Amino acid sequence: MTAVLVIIGVVVAVGLLAVAAIKNLYYNCAPNEVLIFSGGRRRVGERLVGYRLVKGGGGLRVPLLERVDRMDLTNIVIDLAAQNAYSKGGVALTVLGVANVKIAGHEPLLNNAIERFLGRNRAEIMAVAKATLEGSLRGILATLTPEQVNEDRNLFAERLVQEVEQDMTQLGLVVDTLKIQNVSDDLHYLDSIGRKRNAELISSARIAESIAKADAVVATAQNREREVQSQITAQIEVAKAEANRRLTDALTRRDALVAEELSTVAAAVARAKAEVNVQKARTEQIRRQLEAEVIEPAKATCEAQEAQAKATCAPIVENGRARAEALLTLAESWTKAGGNAREIFLLQKIEPIIRQLTATISDSPIQKVTIIDSTASGGDNTPAKLFALNEQIKEVFGIDVAEKLKALPTERLAGPRSELRPPVLEGEN
Repeated sequence: MTAVLVIIGVVVAVGLLAVAAIKNLYYNCAPNEVLIFSGGRRRVGERLVGYRLVKGGGGLRVPLLERVDRMDLTNIVIDLAAQNAYSKGGVALTVLGVANVKIAGHEPLLNNAIERFLGRNRAEIMAVAKATLEGSLRGILATLTPEQVNEDRNLFAERLVQEVEQDMTQLGLVVDTLKIQNVSDDLHYLDSIGRKRNAELISSARIAESIAKADAVVATAQNREREVQSQITAQIEVAKAEANRRLTDALTRRDALVAEELSTVAAAVARAKAEVNVQKARTEQIRRQLEAEVIEPAKATCEAQEAQAKATCAPIVENGRARAEALLTLAESWTKAGGNAREIFLLQKIEPIIRQLTATISDSPIQKVTIIDSTASGGDNTPAKLFALNEQIKEVFGIDVAEKLKALPTERLAGPRSELRPPVLEGEN
């Protein structure tokens, strides 16, 4: 049991010693500083350096082989003062400014700062940076005129930063800001420039004041002109309104007169229409009176005469209708008889004629019968033709040639009895 306790005590003691050793060998690094562990070797680019860096963390130091140094990365404020620094043109100037400088916190610039400032305090680093900045400041002043330095100090500061950047890079420093606070000279050159500028400003101000006054006068005149124009425009508008009123009044009176005349014309038209209606009524009355006194009796007379004419024409119409029917019957008979219709028709018509003729000469002795040959005479006046002609004249004109001949005096028809010959029918012996 005792041995176990001894072992435990030894282990605890060893552990405590190990913790104490580790605590002494472990280094913490703040964000605004860098730890340099010197003693080992490592490659940075193409170079071999005998240290390693720890920034913003912690690291263990190798006992007996490494040494640890701290380098502050906080900002260093440097007041710049360049007295009797000659500018371009030979004017001595005094320039006051302020710069914020710090050790670069990144490689390889940090390597340059470690090699140059490791083990030095901030005052020494500040002195080196200040000397470098003032030297560059004097070099920049030599290239600028006093006017350029005084007029655009920001440009002067920018050129100074650009000029000193390479030198600071070699030192491992970085210029955060640089401001020119004051520029002056012992000969009051800048004051003269200021007075000249003041005079120019005063002159410009007076000129501007004169221009402003002239502009004010012009503006007043323009305002007056616009006022007058407004008054004239208002008067014109009033005149236009008055003219429009008069025109409207005239148009109203015209419309009233036109309406009055139209009403007069309408009344006259109404009276004329009424008179027309009266005349129409009177015309209708006269028309009815004429119809009752003249037209109706005339119509009655016309109807009576028309009835009488119809009664007179009825026998004629019936006679014509009978004749037409007879002719139709004759035509039908003629059609039914065929080729002998003509001879039959002639025989029917010759028989009464012969009977009449023979009746007139029944007491006359017949001594001689002459047969007339139609072929021998060469003409068309055959007895049959003559009888047919007599019948046609009788039917068309209503004249009986045979009757007319009978009515003539006997003496006119008489002749030597020896020369009278009874008609001989064609074909008799």
